[in-house]
Amino acid sequence: MKPTKLYCDLFGHNYQISKKVTNHVKEYTCKCCKKQLTTNTNGSLTELTEKRQEINSALERIYNNRTMRLKQKMLSSSIC
Repeated sequence: MKPTKLYCDLFGHNYQISKKVTNHVKEYTCKCCKKQLTTNTNGSLTELTEKRQEINSALERIYNNRTMRLKQKMLSSSIC
């Protein structure tokens, strides 16, 4: 057993936000053992699988495009 895994088993994981996908969806990584989690549709933490990484990437792309469009719309409406 790895020492970092043993530490996490004894004291719990030390998660930090590793990526903000949207305002509500984030990805977390344990500083010790590098285990990764993400928020699911219920807002609970769940393991970050390859499928969930793909979903988060698509969600991030949609969110960023929408945010940019809203900013451009607000900018253009304030100019007029």
